Amino acid sequence: MDYPSDQHPGAPVRAGVPEHGRIPKYYAVKTQIASLLDELGEGGLLPTERELTVRYGVARETVRQALRELLLEGRLRRAGRGTVVAGPKLEQPLALASYTEGVRRQGRTPGRTLISLDRFPCPDALADEIEAERGEPVWHLERVLLADDERVGLESTYVSVARVPRLDIDFDPDSSFYAYLHDDLGIGFGSAEERIETVLATPREALLIGTPPALPMLLIHRVSRDTEGRRLERVRTLFRGDRFSFTTHLASRN
Repeated sequence: MDYPSDQHPGAPVRAGVPEHGRIPKYYAVKTQIASLLDELGEGGLLPTERELTVRYGVARETVRQALRELLLEGRLRRAGRGTVVAGPKLEQPLALASYTEGVRRQGRTPGRTLISLDRFPCPDALADEIEAERGEPVWHLERVLLADDERVGLESTYVSVARVPRLDIDFDPDSSFYAYLHDDLGIGFGSAEERIETVLATPREALLIGTPPALPMLLIHRVSRDTEGRRLERVRTLFRGDRFSFTTHLASRN
């Protein structure tokens, strides 16, 4: 197979079209609408379903399926009663950096909305992950993540009250937890283990993030250690699959 001269290396080979050339009708319409999005630019208003049906000479359900996929991929977003071209996905580095740093590097304004800050006796399942004794007080900090006031994720942080005794008094829930640990308590992050998987949000999570339950999410589990090697926090973060991608730098150990 000859490599197409206009094939972008990050795009599907042959634009996803099989060698035999037969593709579902909705997919052909999807590629045409994708080209239209490039012409409209970020924030551009998409024609109505009826207009697209006439433009491409297909059934309305064919157009709807194409639009559903473009919405799930983050190419489109709902705006009032219409649909507009979405901006590029946020790139979050897989590194020991806070959400705040990652969003600011892309010229966006990070923010958070506090859902709850509770303390409870540490259960067995959590004790080893944060090096706490069973039954000792533990904080649970839950916040919705924002980028330019758009809800893009949901974060749950678990940390021992003994390590962060005045979290409910001194900490601004709209600020970076990592910056608070470093600047106010002198606690630095040394390493972390992360696991990433795709999931669907629960009804509660979808309501808090403001997304349909069928929207795929990227779920990150993180257990962090301080600079002395002690386990510090356990974090569960949901990111919208249509608004986030993750980057990392790989290097040879040789």
